[in-house]
Amino acid sequence: MQQLKFKTEPNQNLLPYDGTVNYFGIIMDEALAQHYFERLLNTIEWQNDQAIIFGKKITTKRKVAWYGNQAFEYTYSNTSKYALPWTKHLLELKQLIEEITGETFNSCLLNLYHTGEEGMAWHSDGETDLKKNGAIASLSLGAVRKFAFKHKNIQEKVEIALENGSLLIMKDVTQTHWLHRLPPTKKIHTARINLTFRTIVESSV
Repeated sequence: MQQLKFKTEPNQNLLPYDGTVNYFGIIMDEALAQHYFERLLNTIEWQNDQAIIFGKKITTKRKVAWYGNQAFEYTYSNTSKYALPWTKHLLELKQLIEEITGETFNSCLLNLYHTGEEGMAWHSDGETDLKKNGAIASLSLGAVRKFAFKHKNIQEKVEIALENGSLLIMKDVTQTHWLHRLPPTKKIHTARINLTFRTIVESSV
């Protein structure tokens, strides 16, 4: 397993092959990160996530929200969501991330993890609604959490700790060849908000 530490260069590919992941590190100071954390926590229309697994509807403790340029439909885990209109704070963050990465996005899926015991299982963001091989920018606010990648064929793993106010981007064929997850931990008792800016293909509207 390749263990990565905090300080990496934005143009450094964290994956050894079959994809591109760049970690920009912290892109805003602690005060600004706390400002956006509090605003998003209190203004986003959070809902408990739901998934249908083996025909059974599961409701998670983790909460989610979906925003975009228009009422995009996004389907994952056999459930569909429709994007809400952008909020002021989401548009500010979208502009910042687009300036840093040089990418453009038309939607954002947000996750709220109340404690470290809430996480995300191995998966890839390869839904047909998403632009194929498009970039996904992940902004982390709040608790520092480990984030892991696992190659689908040879099971090689790469791990990184995502800091408060930090930005990571996944692109190219990453979703085709790699799974990723947010492993749960009992050591963290504070919340984390994760914003994943994405591009939905217009034909799916």
